[in-house]
Formats: sequence, structure tokens, C-alpha cells
Amino acid sequence: MDFYLTALLQGLCFSGIALGIYISMKIFNIPDITTDGSYTLGGVVTAIFLTHHQPGYIILPAVIISGAVAGALTGIIHTKLKINALLAGILVMTSLRSVNLILMGRPNLPLNGISSLFDIINVFSNPNQNTFCIIIVFVIIITLLIGYLLKTDFGIAMRATGNSESMIRSLGVNTDRMKIIGLALANALTATSGYLITQFQGFADINMGIGIVIVGLGSVIIAETIINWMKITSVWLSLILMLTGAIIFQFVLAVTLDIGVNPNLLMLVTAVFVLLIVSLPRLSFKKSL
Repeated sequence: MDFYLTALLQGLCFSGIALGIYISMKIFNIPDITTDGSYTLGGVVTAIFLTHHQPGYIILPAVIISGAVAGALTGIIHTKLKINALLAGILVMTSLRSVNLILMGRPNLPLNGISSLFDIINVFSNPNQNTFCIIIVFVIIITLLIGYLLKTDFGIAMRATGNSESMIRSLGVNTDRMKIIGLALANALTATSGYLITQFQGFADINMGIGIVIVGLGSVIIAETIINWMKITSVWLSLILMLTGAIIFQFVLAVTLDIGVNPNLLMLVTAVFVLLIVSLPRLSFKKSL
């Protein structure tokens, strides 16, 4: 049971990535690979500040700002230098690997014996239950903030930029600025996932972001499949399903390990699972024809 509770906690920690990819890919139609680098950056900044015994009200804003700067750089390269968004993300992601190594000074930074966000509450005897209480409040606050933003005039302009850039530009909206802000927001959310998972696992590692974009994509694809099947148009329900997708994705991986699949095959299982989720709606459509 505790094994699946850990999977639930990891799914909640990855909710920031799911929301970030939802903004970049589903709202702006931009395949942003910066995710791998900004996730690690969030973890690295968190670990460095914790080892220097900085308070949480300094660490979290620093993580959000660092992720936002990474996303904004991708947006600037894409919009101002007219470089393909995918390539722009790859360039920033590659650069961030060196930045993260310089910041840490070594490939791995453990947090042994250092108090973290999850030490605030000690109501239950099981540490995972205390962690769950903190993470769920954290995730709810983030979701409410993003949901509220997307319902404002600014959020509507963001969504319109992704749906019809030429139309919204004709109404006087600076679409380049919208894309830069959108990518900054998406990577700020991704960095918060790095912030949570670093404290949850107790260390930051230079390789922690490798393949993490697959986790976010898998979560979003699961949610999108449900949204399409149920014909959901509500922004709030869409956000909730993004979080649900992140949890389902982690549960699938947990079940895979629980039934005895070799851990070395985990990434292969992940790729196959994402492929199945992507293919399922298309297969269903062909059968209906």
C-alpha cells in the first residue's frame, strides 16, 4: 500500500510539469523541450538553498524565477530570433545542463539531515501521509492560481494566441510577448516540480531531468484523451484532468514494477504506454468508420 502511496505522491509532485506542458503544448502549440533543463534547474536551486539553510519563502520564489527565466529565454530565441521553437528549447535545455553543473559544483547534491518542506507537518506516524497533506495543499493552490489566470482577460488572450495567432494579432495583442510569458509560466511550473521532487527524494542530480518531458507528455495525453472522449470544455475540469493524468501515469509505472518487470525496462514501458495512449483515440476512430 505504501508503494502506491509513494506513486501518488510522485504523481502530485509531477503535476507542475503536466500543467506546464499543458500551457506550452496545448495552449500555445509549442513543443517545448526546455522542460528537461528547467525541471533540473528547479531541483538544483532548491538543493543549493536548502544546503545553505535558507527559508522556504526565499527558496520557492527563487525556483519560480529561475524556471521562468529559462522559459523566457526559449521564448525570446523563438520569437525574436525566429528560430524554430523545438530547436530553441533544445538549445536552452543543453545550456542549462552546464549551468546546473556549475551551480552544484558536482553531479549530485544530497540533502541528508537537512529539514525540508515536508518536515513542517508531523501529525501522522507515517511520513508519507504527512507529505501527502503538504503536497495536496501545494498542488491545489497552484491549480487554483493557474485556473484563475486562464479565466482572466490575459488568460483568454493567451488561449486565443494558441488558437488563432493571426486573429488575436489583428486585435492588437502582442503575440510574441504572449508566447514569451507563456513559456516562462510553463517552465516556472516545471521548476516547481523539481522543487517538490528534490525535497521528496532527498537529493538533486544532474541527470534527474533526462526523459522527464515524457512524463509530462504522458500525463497531458492521458488527460487529453479523457477530455476528447467526454467532450469537456471547462478549463477547471481540464486542469483537474491534467493532475489526474500525472497520477495515473505514475500508477502505471508503479504497477509495472509491482508485477516484477525489470526496472531496466521502465523507460521502454513508459514509451510503449505513451504510444498506446496516443494511438487509442485513432484506433477507435478507424473502427467507427
